[in-house]
Amino acid sequence: MNILSVEQLKKSFGERVLFEGMTFGLAEREKVALVARNGTGKTSLLRILAGEEMPDDGRVVTRKGLRVGYLKQEPHFPPGVEVMEWLLTLDHPLLKAVIRYKEAIANPEDGDEMTNSLAEMDRLNGWDTESRLTAILDKLDLKDIHAQVDTLSGGQRKRLALAGLLLTEPDFLILDEPTNHLDLDMIEWLEEWLREASFALLMVTHDRYFLEAICQTIYELDEGELYKYDGNYSYYLEKKEERIQTQRSNIEKAKNIYRRELEWIRSTPQARTTKSKSRIDSFSEVKKQAHQQVQNKQVEIDVKMERLGSKILELHNVKKSYDDLPILNKFSYTFKRGDRIGMVGKNGVGKSTFLRMITQVEEIDAGKIITGETVRFGFYRQDGMQMSEDKRVIEVIKEIAEVIPLAKGKSMTASQLLERFLFEGDQQYTFVSKLSGGEKRRLYLLTILMSNPNFLILDEPTNDLDILTLNVLEDFLLDFQGCLVIVSHDRYFLDKLTNHLFVFKGNGEVKDFNGNYLEYRMDLKIEEEKKKEARKLYAEPTVKDARPKREKTKLSYKEEREFEALTEEIEQLENRKAEIAGIFESPDVDASEIEKLSIEMNQITERLDEAEMRWLELSEYVE
Repeated sequence: MNILSVEQLKKSFGERVLFEGMTFGLAEREKVALVARNGTGKTSLLRILAGEEMPDDGRVVTRKGLRVGYLKQEPHFPPGVEVMEWLLTLDHPLLKAVIRYKEAIANPEDGDEMTNSLAEMDRLNGWDTESRLTAILDKLDLKDIHAQVDTLSGGQRKRLALAGLLLTEPDFLILDEPTNHLDLDMIEWLEEWLREASFALLMVTHDRYFLEAICQTIYELDEGELYKYDGNYSYYLEKKEERIQTQRSNIEKAKNIYRRELEWIRSTPQARTTKSKSRIDSFSEVKKQAHQQVQNKQVEIDVKMERLGSKILELHNVKKSYDDLPILNKFSYTFKRGDRIGMVGKNGVGKSTFLRMITQVEEIDAGKIITGETVRFGFYRQDGMQMSEDKRVIEVIKEIAEVIPLAKGKSMTASQLLERFLFEGDQQYTFVSKLSGGEKRRLYLLTILMSNPNFLILDEPTNDLDILTLNVLEDFLLDFQGCLVIVSHDRYFLDKLTNHLFVFKGNGEVKDFNGNYLEYRMDLKIEEEKKKEARKLYAEPTVKDARPKREKTKLSYKEEREFEALTEEIEQLENRKAEIAGIFESPDVDASEIEKLSIEMNQITERLDEAEMRWLELSEYVE
């Protein structure tokens, strides 16, 4: 049974129709991905499904009481609120109880609040929610719950919005590029979370490993038509190619019929029989089909690269830190021709700082960086190019060059180059402010490649680019003969393009790993298995413990006394536990007393567990 049904949906952007007559449904717990080129209406469709935008025609029908969660590409929060304050606004009674409890712990002087929050947690059985809240905030690196949302980075705000959605557990979750601003560890954790989740999911993502692992249905929006593929991403690629080949074959057949029918039309007398009129009517349909074109446009990249000399880039004992935060500690590396290096590590450990240092945008504290005379950097920054919103697309390119040199002595005009990047006709005169996020990224990438670099640096290049553009960019980068350095959270992108990693481990430590990301993860798993084996060996019984145990038939005198003492101790501990619980319910107890009693309660619980386990062990031999 569908929890959501889309019926004959239509949406236009100015005179351009994004989609029309769109109809599909989403079942309970179904996990779906939406694939399309940038600027074709993905985000518009998500906003309509989330109820934040109205369609031009058609309707969206949802199951009564359906709770919908929507993660935008750029979430917005009310000004002047703390992380905790915003979480409290979420409509979830269990979550509010947990946050109230955490606040009470942080302010133990308010004894009444501590007592009431404990009682509410018990009543709602909120202890599982409390552990889930802690785990989610920890995994998404949102530990400071009193931070002002206004002071958070764009990535932190995206992670906070994601945390709120995961905590409220909607029936239907809509995610627009959820992996943007997440480091690789976060992505792998989120991937596992979503794979095991019971809610329905519709997401737009450029992360192909992420998509492959989670979604079992793919919808492709192509030229305003929606195509459904009942399988994962690999299945989609296979079936899409089959669809295109079938479409081409049908068009070719229609062209043959069209030529034959056209000849008949021209030779047939004006007086028509009923039969010939029917043939004439069908001719119109054949003509329409024969003139169809399979839209398989791709970004074409064919820029010139400057020659790279023998000396490229050398780092000798480079040190860098911000106050007490080390970024690099005596790091050395000599770049060679053809180096293809991926940089990975948690957010905030210094990857972007490293890129700014090697391009001399930022100074180092100590050591030396030597750049070869022939090196020409192309630096694609994570924060993008600051383009004037009131400029037209073609004006942005013409400011760089009217004519662009290409490989093999060729050249082309700015307009021709824009066409290769899928900015065609009237779209070249579109204002930058009207472009989608992905289209702006594509335009920015073009400006970088126009500089003809031989040392290409890409800082999170996959953000907001559609999968089809990424495929072509990857093909270009595979043929790129210069040095390549990539910072990316896209595991597929890294595995395809790099064979060497700089692993930023924090505290100034950078591991030089010879292999791609998949090989690095496999290496980590092997190391973890070795550690587990070592822990098992360490935990093996000593020689004394390993001696064969005697067949016990009854307790020794000493064990009988221990059993009696344990019976008495367990009773006393349970009485004291009940006594403390009663004190907690008293309105007269002060905060300092509650704190002391909480510590004692934990100690009693731990001792009870130990005593009861030993009592059970001895009770087997009591006659």
